Amino acid sequence: MESPLISCGTYPQRQTVAIRQRCGIIPRRYRFGMRKLLLVVTSMLFAAGTIGSNIGPALVDEYPIAILSLSARNRNLLGAVPFIDPLPYFIIGFLRLLAAALALFFVGRWFGERALRWTESQVGEMPKIYRWTELATARAGWLAVLLMPASNIVCLMVGHLKMAPAKFLTLVSTGIAVRLIVLWYGGKAFEDEIRSILDWIDQYQWWVVGGLFGISFFQASRRKSPGAPEA
Repeated sequence: MESPLISCGTYPQRQTVAIRQRCGIIPRRYRFGMRKLLLVVTSMLFAAGTIGSNIGPALVDEYPIAILSLSARNRNLLGAVPFIDPLPYFIIGFLRLLAAALALFFVGRWFGERALRWTESQVGEMPKIYRWTELATARAGWLAVLLMPASNIVCLMVGHLKMAPAKFLTLVSTGIAVRLIVLWYGGKAFEDEIRSILDWIDQYQWWVVGGLFGISFFQASRRKSPGAPEA
């Protein structure tokens, strides 16, 4: 009768997936599938974020939950405050920001330097801002995650630098929670001003939306992408 204990030092051809995973060995086809899925999810989050950012100023007062589900950028989070209850605001905002942070963290962890260059071209951040953020993250990654939990570059960089996933999850969750609290109370303090601005935007909402999409397409056309990371 064979022993139920199997040494991780030997890898028989017929090892089950469970045993191989326990030994830290994931078959190549599974690694390929996981990486491909990650790229698909990340691309979908980028696309949803672009749409939500562009239609947010026009529709956040009528459909705050839908807008925050698409994009939890600061302006959407701030603009949604007068039109949404605290519970969905914090739940949806937290989950949307966390999903993007985790996706980029693992892109950086699994794809390394090429992912950094690719994301830089896709995000289209100003070079000086990008370089400063990259340098700050390399020197004090934990602090950068706390202060900038929604930064694409920060999440990507700490993944590339192999920060422990549990540590990243703790830091980014804390940073997101603090950001949501600050924006919520900031939105409440300036609620009248937010309503006035959105009322003005409503008069020209589709011109605003068209202009924002035009800017997005123009920026995308000027980027020189080195090609998406291969799974």
